[in-house]
Amino acid sequence: MSDETNAQPEAAPETSPETVLDAAALEAELAKARDEVLRALAEVENTRRRAQREAQDARTYAIDRFAADLLPVADTLSRALQAAPRDSSDEALKNLITGLELTERTLLDVFSRHGLRRVGAVGEQFDPKLHQAVAQAPSNHPSGVVAEVMQPGYVLGDRTVRAAMVLVSSGQANAGASAPTVDIKV
Repeated sequence: MSDETNAQPEAAPETSPETVLDAAALEAELAKARDEVLRALAEVENTRRRAQREAQDARTYAIDRFAADLLPVADTLSRALQAAPRDSSDEALKNLITGLELTERTLLDVFSRHGLRRVGAVGEQFDPKLHQAVAQAPSNHPSGVVAEVMQPGYVLGDRTVRAAMVLVSSGQANAGASAPTVDIKV
């Protein structure tokens, strides 16, 4: 007899219930491991993005306390310029006023260069995120518009460092109208 004739065809491996259960358990374990890997990768990506955003915010808003401390200096310079007499013939006083104007302009330029900008101009629409309404009164401006600025506000990036203190217009006053009357019939 030759080896060829004695060779018996190999039987297909038996698929016992244990083998099927083992394969199903391994597939479930593999799917679970894939899911855990994908979740871990997503968490790493989210952490990286959050760290980048926090670093950018730290760079942008690092000067907010320092800027808030300098705002009274800018206010004082502005008030000094408003109170200074403009019609004086004294050359020394004119030079002093010119120096104050230059100092204020330089300070505002430095603020601008670092992202700090002044808000609260007459004629702007009232925005509670940028303005603090001190009063509301009739004026020549439409209702809901800043009619007067008592103290300018400042914004750093998209954060309000100090809200502008403003008077908000309640609309135009009726100049020709008299006080309301009540008609009573007896």
